[in-house]
Amino acid sequence: MTKALKQLQYQVFLLPILLVYTLFTIYPLLRSFVLSFTDFNGYNKDYNFTGLKNYMKLFADDAIVSGISFTLLFALLSTLIITVLAIPLALILDQNFLTKNIHRAIFFFPSIPSGLLLAFIWGFILSPVSSGVLNTVLRELFGVGPQPWLSDPLLAKLSTIVVATWASAGWHAVLYLAFLQAIPKDYYEAASIDGANRPQLIRYITLPLLAPAMTVSVMLLLTGGLKVFEVPFALTKGGPGFETHTITQVIVLRGITETQYGLASAISIVFFLIVLAIAYFQVTLMQKREERIQ
Repeated sequence: MTKALKQLQYQVFLLPILLVYTLFTIYPLLRSFVLSFTDFNGYNKDYNFTGLKNYMKLFADDAIVSGISFTLLFALLSTLIITVLAIPLALILDQNFLTKNIHRAIFFFPSIPSGLLLAFIWGFILSPVSSGVLNTVLRELFGVGPQPWLSDPLLAKLSTIVVATWASAGWHAVLYLAFLQAIPKDYYEAASIDGANRPQLIRYITLPLLAPAMTVSVMLLLTGGLKVFEVPFALTKGGPGFETHTITQVIVLRGITETQYGLASAISIVFFLIVLAIAYFQVTLMQKREERIQ
């Protein structure tokens, strides 16, 4: 059997995957692009071509503008905070102590339940009324009155980011931990013999060799943060007002609830381009960083 025939034989097994990807990803994307130039509402078979009318509506809609701005804020802040917390946590969990496996399981656990379920639980904890769990604790211990955790615009945004950070930091710490354990111990031993202390080992060996892990982690955090839906929706329903609206919530609202499929498709296309651009620049910049380190 020739080499070309062998390669063809292997590529045949990719056809089912390519077919599924085309049906469930490529076709819906192209279909959304076409519908974004129409007034399709889900029912009218003879929908009309409207040109760029749907795209011109985007930035005149307060919910859409708030959705884009909060989604970008959520993605960037949650990525930054989780990365800053996850790397030191991974360094701690990498130490050889008696209950290390238990601690790893404890920090990993919040990533297992559904984000919607976690958000509902945190919604009860952060309830802005006096009977909310956190407000009750603050009143009993410090005599502080009820705080509007989910009804004040700034506090609602911060609370949403804090909940997302709590749910994901442990998972990304375990991701960094896996890369940490793949670093050869010889590097540390050689540096220690040369007189390097613990901070120097972390700065000059650990952090540079964690660059591939950081590329993967940041990419997952950014893409996950940009398409977030369940945590803000379960906590605040997008309120107060449109302050914690996410772009995915706006797409669902305009497309499914209000049956403005043309407008929702236009939002989806713009959102897709934003995510594509951010992901491309993030991966490109971090890969260049990896190359400089190597």
